[in-house]
Amino acid sequence: MKLLSRFKTLLSGSDLVVARDKEEKIRFLEQLIGESIDHPHLYLKALRHRSSLANSNSGYKESDSYEQLEFLGDAVLDLVVTEILFERFPQENEGFMTKLRSKVVKGNTLAKFSRKLKLSQVIEVGERVKGQGIEFSNSVLADIFEALIGAMYRDKGYKKTFNFVLTIIDRYIDLQRLVQTQDNYKSMLLEYSQARRMSLPEYNVLTESGPEHDKTFEVQVLVNGKEAGTGSGKNKKSAEQDAARKALEYLHAPEN
Repeated sequence: MKLLSRFKTLLSGSDLVVARDKEEKIRFLEQLIGESIDHPHLYLKALRHRSSLANSNSGYKESDSYEQLEFLGDAVLDLVVTEILFERFPQENEGFMTKLRSKVVKGNTLAKFSRKLKLSQVIEVGERVKGQGIEFSNSVLADIFEALIGAMYRDKGYKKTFNFVLTIIDRYIDLQRLVQTQDNYKSMLLEYSQARRMSLPEYNVLTESGPEHDKTFEVQVLVNGKEAGTGSGKNKKSAEQDAARKALEYLHAPEN
């Protein structure tokens, strides 16, 4: 009951069920990160989707979703991954490490981490959107992982956060294999254009569809002033990568 008492100063009476739910989430996260949590409110915020701010009688402020901690976690994660790659690949140049880091911290990889850690089980979403599967979307799962890193950094400091990320990377991805993976299609398209003295690729958002929490973007890429491909994704970056991939397929086709 020690952990539950931390919430009783904020919640009482009919809110006891809510307090117990929060207690279970914190216990889940403590087992996950292998550390006792000193500031539970940070982690609960890291799990709170923007849609939950509209819950009746929630009392949440505009800044009470995971978005601030996601912003912090994104920066911390970049630094941690940079340091890991700096240590693992001491003979490689800056360009190599920049490309590899982008593969590690891209949305699909972070979403994979969240799935492996079962974070979808503890994400808080709004009453009106429950059952829509928001907590299973790649974009939300990637955001939640970054927010968790931000919360851990604020609560436990850099070294323990570094060790946690290092454990996750070593457990769930093979860096040596990732080196061989060609999936930065925007970079590949840029290199293709430069090698042939074409104008640099231009990306334009054609449409945005879907609710605010689950948008789909359609992006067009122009190469040498002509449309070379269109792609879609849950954020602009992934849509641009999809468009670049399709453009490369088009440009490498025999008739072109």
